[in-house]
Amino acid sequence: MTTPVVTVSPDTPTGEIAEALGRHRISAVPVVDEVGSVVGLISEYDLLAKSGLLARDVMTTAVISVTKDTNVADVRHLLVDRRIRRVPVLAGGRLVGIVSRSDMVALMVTEWVCQVCGEPVRGESAPDVCPKCLGGGDGFVLQEQPPGT
Repeated sequence: MTTPVVTVSPDTPTGEIAEALGRHRISAVPVVDEVGSVVGLISEYDLLAKSGLLARDVMTTAVISVTKDTNVADVRHLLVDRRIRRVPVLAGGRLVGIVSRSDMVALMVTEWVCQVCGEPVRGESAPDVCPKCLGGGDGFVLQEQPPGT
């Protein structure tokens, strides 16, 4: 998950949105209201394909989101099987992060190694129990990946 998230308000001019996408090297931004609730999403496609002066004019309002507790496999399903490029992450109805395909690719190279038996396990965090020797999760260390892997 990427945090903090670059966001815009419904009244942000589309020119400012385009500038923010370029400056931050991102392809979309969530549109949030004054309390931090997601009311839309604007992608590069929206800016190119739709006419309007403000975010509210061009934003996609049918936004699929997840919570902080959503299983990684379910997020992967949305990104791969449903071909969604990014999903906002909510907590208490407010935006706390965003997960994109690049976040999932980064997760693929996050590897934990059991200090008891040497078993490698990939994932966002160390497992509670080693799948090979059943040792406790506190016995895992993050394995640094060499460049280019």
